[in-house]
Amino acid sequence: MIVDRLILDKGTSKKKFAEDQNSERPVRSVVKAISWRVIGTLDTLLISYLLTGEIAIAASIASVDFVTKMFLYFFHERIWNKIGWGR
Repeated sequence: MIVDRLILDKGTSKKKFAEDQNSERPVRSVVKAISWRVIGTLDTLLISYLLTGEIAIAASIASVDFVTKMFLYFFHERIWNKIGWGR
C-alpha cells in the first residue's frame, strides 16, 4: 500500500513538495523511521539482554519492538506533518 502510493505519487510529489516546503514526502518519513528504529532496537536488545541474560529472548523482544515501533513512528510523523503548529 505505501509502496504503491509512493510509485503513483512519484510524478506529482516533486511538484507538490515544491509548493509546500514545510511538508515531508512519505519516503523521507520511512527512512527516518527505519534509521531511528535501528538505534532504538539496539538499545532494546542491550537492555533486554542485561535483564534476561539470554540473547535469544533479547533478540525476540528487539525484533517485535522494531516492527511495531517503526509503524507507530511512521504514522506519528505523518500526523505531525499535517499539523501547522510551531512551523
